[in-house]
Amino acid sequence: MQPPFPELTRAEEQLMQLLCQRGPSYVKDLREALPTPLPALTTVSTIVRILEQKGFVGYEPVGRGYQYHALV
Repeated sequence: MQPPFPELTRAEEQLMQLLCQRGPSYVKDLREALPTPLPALTTVSTIVRILEQKGFVGYEPVGRGYQYHALV
């Protein structure tokens, strides 16, 4: 059986699955939902930006931050 998102790395796929399960989320919330040891906040932010560039994730500005959501 193929993975749900074959074009993604394991870390990208893990974040995509979280976004699909949780719905719109902030990077901080995604990080806290990951298993320990938790990656750095900047690492999660970078992966989310890569997913956005690949067209898998969109975002909405909320206050001074961004809330991310799956596009697929």
